[in-house]
Amino acid sequence: MNLVNLRPLSFTLGFTLLILLLPVNAQAQRAAAGPPDWPCVQRLIPELAWGTLWTGPSPDELEQEWWEDEQIGRTVRLATTMTISEEQALEYIQEFIAVSNPDEQRLTLLFSGLFKQINNERSRTIEKIRSASRAQVARLEQVSELVDDLEAARDSSSVEQEEAARLEEELHWERRTFTMRQQALPALCEKPYLLEERLSRMVRVIDAAM
Repeated sequence: MNLVNLRPLSFTLGFTLLILLLPVNAQAQRAAAGPPDWPCVQRLIPELAWGTLWTGPSPDELEQEWWEDEQIGRTVRLATTMTISEEQALEYIQEFIAVSNPDEQRLTLLFSGLFKQINNERSRTIEKIRSASRAQVARLEQVSELVDDLEAARDSSSVEQEEAARLEEELHWERRTFTMRQQALPALCEKPYLLEERLSRMVRVIDAAM
C-alpha cells in the first residue's frame, strides 16, 4: 500500500468510527433502565420474584428442598435442560403430575425447583449479555486506537508500508467483529424474556393440577 493513498482515509475512518458508535448510543438511549453495561431495549430485571408467577402456597415455607424429593428432582432437572424444546419440558411436567398425582405441597415443591433453576439460568444469561456489552465497549476503544494509529501512519513519512497495511487489516477485522457481535445482541437480549415465558407456561400446567 502506498502511504500517499492513506490520506483520503481520514474522512472514511472518522465516519466509520461514528457509524460503529451509533448502535451503542442508540441502544443506551432506548434502554428503559439498567446499568451502563446493559445494552438491551428490554428493562433489566436482575431476578424474578416468585410472587409474580405463582398464586399457590409460599415456597419459602416448604420444609424440604426440591431435590430432596427424587421424582421432583428428576422432573425439574429434565424440564429445565436448555437443550430440549419447551414442548418436551412441558411433557415431563405433565407426565410427573399424571403418574404421581401430587398434592398441593409437592406441586409447590415442583414449582420451587423449576423457578430456582430457570431463575438461575436467566441470571447467567443476563451476565453473559452484560459481559458481551463490556467486550463491545472495549472493542470499540480498540477500533478508536487503531484509527488513531492509522491516521498517525498516514501523516508519518517514516512508517513502512507493511506497518500501515497491517494496521488497516487489523482495523478491518476489528470493525467486522464489532459489527457482527453488535448484530447478535438483540437475539441475546430476548433470552431472559423467553426464559420467563417458558417458566410461565410451566406454572400454568402446575396451576391446572392444583
